[in-house]
Amino acid sequence: MKGIDFAQPAFLYLLLIIPLMVGFYILKQQRSVASLQVPGSGPFEKSGKTFRHFIRHLLFVFRIAAIGSFIIVLARPQKTDNFQDVSTEGIDIILTLDISGSMLARDFKPDRVEASKNIATEFITGRPYDRIGLVVFSGESFTQCPLTTDHAALINLLREIKCGMIEDGTAIGEGLATAVNRIKDSYAKSKVIILLTDGVNNKGLIAPMTAAEIAKTFGIRVYTIGVGTEGVAPYPVQTQFGIQYQDMQVEIDEAILKDISRMTDGKYFRATDNEKLKQVYAEIDKLEKSRMEVKQFKLKEEKFGKPALIAFCLILMEVILRNLLLKNLT
Repeated sequence: MKGIDFAQPAFLYLLLIIPLMVGFYILKQQRSVASLQVPGSGPFEKSGKTFRHFIRHLLFVFRIAAIGSFIIVLARPQKTDNFQDVSTEGIDIILTLDISGSMLARDFKPDRVEASKNIATEFITGRPYDRIGLVVFSGESFTQCPLTTDHAALINLLREIKCGMIEDGTAIGEGLATAVNRIKDSYAKSKVIILLTDGVNNKGLIAPMTAAEIAKTFGIRVYTIGVGTEGVAPYPVQTQFGIQYQDMQVEIDEAILKDISRMTDGKYFRATDNEKLKQVYAEIDKLEKSRMEVKQFKLKEEKFGKPALIAFCLILMEVILRNLLLKNLT
């Protein structure tokens, strides 16, 4: 039974006597049939069994059911409700994603931006107690979602982002500065930015290291991720015949990304395919784990009242049948 356990479950073994009693009763009924030899059966042909002969077995049924109910009473059924008091030392996280045109490269499946969105979604889902926000950047940057615990809304906004939403380019400094601005006033125990890019800073008025210095000032740790295979990757190129994919050299400013992470006590990661990117997020997840204190309370409610009432009613019904309706048959 859902939500029901027994304080004295050993008594339930007594239920094994019920099938033994049923077998004994059947055997007794077979042996109690008397045999009478008469010259003919004519006088008895019209003397069929009455209704009372059939319902006499109800006495035994009521008794067995009453015994079963009484055994359940002895086992003391209880309804248990569990309550959890959860207290957390929250972590505030800003995901900062590059959505420049180069993020459409097909060295990830289906491409870099979609792979990044899918894996970031898994990361968000695995951190239900943290506030998470989303900043996107290419030639400029903006906040797609402020810090929130409404992860369903955040995931929906994450799914809506796509390359071409804003001016193309790679403004790493602008993206980091926007993320810092969104998280700097947080009172969380830990403030984290995860910055993902596949290129070299070539736009924006704020230099990446300037933004990193600001992050350090506010005690913000920055994890940087460079996405892109080693060597060349198929990039989308607009031609007179439409978009075609051409192999182009992968260029990631790993030196800058490493310096940003080093300055802010973070860490730099390189992801060359979907699986490596999953591993990167898994490692960050371990490094930035929320501390939780969980207190569990159990409220138990005795539930032997109903089986006790059923046992009493069955015994009463047996007594009434035995002494009234079936008095002459027992």
